[in-house]
Amino acid sequence: MLKPVFKKAMRILAVLAIVASVPAPSLAQELKLGFVSTERIFRDAAPAKAATAKLEQEFSKRDKDLQELAAKVKSAAEKLDKEGPVLSDAERNKRQRELGEMDRDFQRRQREFREDLNQRRNEELAVVLEKANKVIKQIAETEKYDLVLQEAVYFSPRIDITDKVLKALNK
Repeated sequence: MLKPVFKKAMRILAVLAIVASVPAPSLAQELKLGFVSTERIFRDAAPAKAATAKLEQEFSKRDKDLQELAAKVKSAAEKLDKEGPVLSDAERNKRQRELGEMDRDFQRRQREFREDLNQRRNEELAVVLEKANKVIKQIAETEKYDLVLQEAVYFSPRIDITDKVLKALNK
């Protein structure tokens, strides 16, 4: 669990060490920094929007089926609550068992749906990120950036190149 956090911290420390090793007067004149908001890329870029639409289309039928199954489980539970007092013990136990099976089936299907959706979302976002990284690299090389960061606790709006990246991705 700590490994990704540790690796990220080590990368940040390495970047800080490089920046700190550059003499102060030349740092202000020569080092060109950029920042790209990955969150905005995933939210606003045309490829990200297309991926979201693709996922919605791909998973809409399963989502609808799950909603219908949830309604059936709820209806069966309400019917059992309403009719339970007048049913024989054997019939009530039978319906409770059937309701339990329906609920377990619903929970299983819902879990599988979430897992499948998350896996596909991660696959689609990886493609978007790959495209964005290529565009970022092109911009960095063309405009001679020394360093472009995609995650930061704080960044100045003057080094934010996210709009340039979005413009290039949306072509």
